Amino acid sequence: MKNNSYAHVMARRNEIMKASVGIDYSIYETGNISFDYERMMNDTGYDLDFIRKIQAESGVGNTPLKELKNINKLVRKISRPGYGARIFIKDEALNDSGSFKARRASLSCYHAKKLGYEGVITATSGNYGAAVASQAAKFGLKCIVVQECYDSKGIGQPEIIEKARACEAYGAEVVQLSVGPELFYTFLKLLEETGYFNASLYTPYAIQGVETLGYEIIEDALKLTGKLPKAVIVTNAGGGNLTGTARGIKQATSKKVEIIAASVNLKGLHMASDNDFNRKSFTTGHTGFGMPFITNPDRSDVPRSAARPLRYTDRYVTVNQGEVFFTTEMLVALEGIERGPAGNTSLAAAISIAQELPESEIIVVQETEYTGAGKHHQAQLSFARNMGIEIRFGNPEEEIPGKSIILPDSVAKIKARDLNLEQIRASLIRNATRNRDYITASDLEFLVVETNSDREYVKAKISELQKRWEEANA
Repeated sequence: MKNNSYAHVMARRNEIMKASVGIDYSIYETGNISFDYERMMNDTGYDLDFIRKIQAESGVGNTPLKELKNINKLVRKISRPGYGARIFIKDEALNDSGSFKARRASLSCYHAKKLGYEGVITATSGNYGAAVASQAAKFGLKCIVVQECYDSKGIGQPEIIEKARACEAYGAEVVQLSVGPELFYTFLKLLEETGYFNASLYTPYAIQGVETLGYEIIEDALKLTGKLPKAVIVTNAGGGNLTGTARGIKQATSKKVEIIAASVNLKGLHMASDNDFNRKSFTTGHTGFGMPFITNPDRSDVPRSAARPLRYTDRYVTVNQGEVFFTTEMLVALEGIERGPAGNTSLAAAISIAQELPESEIIVVQETEYTGAGKHHQAQLSFARNMGIEIRFGNPEEEIPGKSIILPDSVAKIKARDLNLEQIRASLIRNATRNRDYITASDLEFLVVETNSDREYVKAKISELQKRWEEANA
């Protein structure tokens, strides 16, 4: 009998992960920090054409690209003359499980079946759980979804409870936990006990599944408009959505398409805090995940995450909760398309960014998600009000996460606010080099690619960090 105390299970995490994913991550290590990312991705043995075939057979992909003609007219009314780029959405809600995450789940479940695993497990409170449950049903696999669902008072967010309902409808067993460190512990223990496949969001299979989305965006844009998008805006949380989409775009065209990350601003709220857990109205697509994962990708549930968002990000913006809810209602009222709030994060950003670009340009909002029951924006607002959050119309700049949700009293007040990529790069370098006695040549080149910068920049940042360390310990 193995010791299943928290300390012992966590000590076995690498052993458990290796058995549950079938990847020996150690063979990719090339330095103290560096690893061969592209080799890890290529070693899956799946190319884009094969993945598209697998997805087509399992109700995933080939979703429509739709122009938001009425919203575009409104954007041009508030733009200066000649400006207001055309906004298109890639309607991923039409995948079988209702979100782009069906793409991530499809290849993972296919691979688990191919390797002979009896079932799959995922730890998520989001759409990915439903996606894995749906794909597991198609491949005849058992499925367990571990959710962080409640605070210590037993109060659960309506969106998370809705997603649990969806998972159970697809035949999955749902293990619901309160907020805290027991999520990862329980996840590891279940992986070890069942011997199931770890359908993590951060394996190469999950990221490659999203590459088809990026490829389709280019195909669809060329077919509908005869031109490439000026920018693709991606709702960003753990970084896999952005990474996979960008990699797919790069396979479809060698020309530059700007990749813009967008997250809901939840500054000041702690994602693992019992007090803050129910004071946010978004469970994904927010800075509480976006910032930690872009500056430290390997904080995920596998030894080396295949989601490396900073490598591909040209710009990172935030929008406020009230702006996303307002945009969600706008999509329903003006376009007759009812979609979930989290997926509209990038649409809210697009309404602002479109005003920066000429009418001749196009912007693609990379995904939508299904809505219903607890996921609906009205249910989320009602829950927030019951939790004591102030909800009103006004200036979104006055919104304070955890205390207020301010719906803009004018479309012109929806603003995409730029985050400082320079600071994000510096933070990644600081996290990567912490507690390292020395940096190898391989590490240096790795950090250049990781930060989407150059050798001189990385060397200067490392020297700056070294100087600060020496001053602090003088």
